[in-house]
Amino acid sequence: TLRTVLGLSVAETAHVFLVSEQTMQKRLVRTRAKIRSANIPYRVPPPHLLPERTAGVLAVLYLLFTEGYSSGSGSDLIRPALADEAIRLTRLVAQLMPHQPEVLALLALELFQHSRAATRLDAAGDLVLLEDQDRSLWNSDAIIEGSRMLTAAEKTLHLLGAGPGPFLLQAQIAAEHATAPTAAATNFARIATLYARLSQVAPSPIVDLNRAIAVAFSEGPDAGLALLDTLTLDAHLGEYHVLHATRADLLRRAGRPADALPHYRRALELAPSGPERRYLQSRIDDVLASARVDEARRS
Repeated sequence: TLRTVLGLSVAETAHVFLVSEQTMQKRLVRTRAKIRSANIPYRVPPPHLLPERTAGVLAVLYLLFTEGYSSGSGSDLIRPALADEAIRLTRLVAQLMPHQPEVLALLALELFQHSRAATRLDAAGDLVLLEDQDRSLWNSDAIIEGSRMLTAAEKTLHLLGAGPGPFLLQAQIAAEHATAPTAAATNFARIATLYARLSQVAPSPIVDLNRAIAVAFSEGPDAGLALLDTLTLDAHLGEYHVLHATRADLLRRAGRPADALPHYRRALELAPSGPERRYLQSRIDDVLASARVDEARRS
């Protein structure tokens, strides 16, 4: 659907699935062959099949938003038109299925995340970390609507007597970031707990990586590094630049810049966008400059 209906390139589709372009091309060829051989028609499913199709629709919308929020292109980190289209489509699904908590939760998640769009890059187009963003410039209307959607999702879930789904848990995590008055006031302990629950509901190496980051902010970088070491994420995310950047940043925060340097360099090799590459290069430059200062002091 991402490739054929929404028009993402093979490279973009591969990026949101964290696989190589060659792997994605093979998957697309196999999928098209299956559709042809099984004579699967493109049509709106009848009402009784909608519930079983909803999860697939939400996954597509989430991945479309992901590509808009953090692009795999070589120059742009953010593609607002894609994110806006994902939100528009998700809002439409929410209007058609207002009693589906995961639909409401996905809309809340997208609104919380997209509320920061104006502050994620500076005037020069360089990356601004979440902790350094000007929260007064965040889109308060999007945060208010996201909070309203999340509350509706939680109430609907309670009425159904069901446990939280993956989008509801992610929306709760995003709400903690979006509603914290300052970076220091963010409840990272709760975020880490929510990621732990999410890893049980929807196991994923990305979830585990984000849990380690939350643990690092709530308990210290050494605790985050210890968790990273127990998760063996390299087997799944070895080509994912964020894993290497995370390890590097935690090592730097733990006072081990020399150990951080090779991980920053590996992240730089893998980073897909210009703003991310420039940010990582600045980190490398900072580490090298600090090493030169230390060497001068010792001599």
